[in-house]
Order: sequence, then structure tokens, then C-alpha cells
Amino acid sequence: MQNMTNLYQFRDLLWLWIAREVKVRYKQSMLGVTWAILQPLALTVIFTVVFSRLVSIDTGGVPYPIFAYAALVPWTFFATSLSTGIPSLINNMNLVTKVRFPREILPMASIGSAFVDYLCGFAVFLVMLVFYGIRPGLNVFWLIPLLIMQIALSVGVTLLGGAAIVFFRDVRFVIPLLLQVWMYASPVIYPADLVPERWRVLYFLNPMAGIIDGYRRVWVYGQEPILWTLALGAGVSILLLLIGYPVFKRLEPTFADLI
Repeated sequence: MQNMTNLYQFRDLLWLWIAREVKVRYKQSMLGVTWAILQPLALTVIFTVVFSRLVSIDTGGVPYPIFAYAALVPWTFFATSLSTGIPSLINNMNLVTKVRFPREILPMASIGSAFVDYLCGFAVFLVMLVFYGIRPGLNVFWLIPLLIMQIALSVGVTLLGGAAIVFFRDVRFVIPLLLQVWMYASPVIYPADLVPERWRVLYFLNPMAGIIDGYRRVWVYGQEPILWTLALGAGVSILLLLIGYPVFKRLEPTFADLI
């Protein structure tokens, strides 16, 4: 509780650091924040060519571009959060060693800046829904618990990874491999229904599987998410958060010496 109170007292620094992260990321960039849109769009085009032209995947009658982009919006947010948040401590070692503040602000600010990219990508997603004539119903309000669940997962994993990378710099080389494997273990390029029934409980222990499947069902198919998959993923996400934050705070006093 004291850690949360301390973090709340530094909330202005968190907001300032999020703004700084966004500015630095696109500083002296010709396209600026447009890169946040181009990445999922480029992957959507590639996946559409491969998995709707060369290898046919049943999307339930939904055009593959909107099928893929509905998954790439949350996935890109998650992947960017981890790839920028986990190394944020060692990338800002001067601050960590010289300035006194809650160190979790650095990885959390990276997640906040990734959320700005997410909002840009989501705006394009809404345009695509209009283009393809898809009109989601009231189920769109499921976006709120889906987003909360994803943020909890991102914070938990990022804090664990951020603490680990201080002790083991090899973690920075593991992140791209981890994200690649994690993407194929999530229903980004294929529907979750393709997973055999006997493996589904194990499959949905991956919280991103339930999140991505939930996005598709809510926004593309106009359905409610499968509640047991969300409950399972939410449990894992909360567990990772409840483990990640205390571990990070317990190891925090050693960061300045090790970095």
C-alpha cells in the first residue's frame, strides 16, 4: 500500500515521462506518429497475402484484412509495451543511479506511450470497420475489461522483465524471440477455434489469447467474449501483476548498484 501511495505522489512525473517517451520516439522522424499506424497495417497486408491468398484460413466470412487488424491492434500494443518497457531501466541508467523516484515509473511510462500508439491504430481500425460495413453492437463495451486485463498483463510482465534485465542483460536478446513465439501462441493470424478442444484450457492460460479472441468477437463478429477464457486470462494477468510489482519493489534498492 505504501508503494502505491508513493507512486500516486509521483503521478505528475509519470505523465510527464509518458509525454517525453512519445516525443523522443518520433523525434526527427519524417512520418512521426504515423509509424504507429504503418506497423500493424504493413503486417495486415503481409498476413492477408499469405493467409488469404497462398494459405486459406477460414475467418467465418469476415474479410481477412479486418480479421487480422482486429488482432494486431491489441498485439502491437502489448509487444511495444514489452519491447520498450523491459529495457527502460538500463536505457535510463543515469536517472536510475542519480535521481530518487519510484523506478517503476520508467517501464510504466513506456506502456503509457505504447498506449498512445494503440489509440492511433484503433482509430484506423474504426475506419476499417466502416469501410467493410461492420457495425458492432453494444458488446463494444467489453473493450473496457479487455483493455484493463491487457494493461494489467503488460505491467506485470514488464516489471518482472525490467527487474530481470538489471541482473541478466541477456534478457534484451530474449525479448524479440519471446514476442515472436508469443504471437504464434496467440490467435493473431488464425482463429482461436482452430485450437483442438482438448488443448483449449492450456491455450487460454495465455491471457493474450483471450484478449485477442475477445476483440474479434466483440468488434468483428458482434458477439460477447467467451467468459471462461476471459476469466482464465484475467486470473493469470492479475497473478503476474501481483507477483511482478512486489518483486520489482523488493529488488529496486539494488538497481542503482547493478546498473
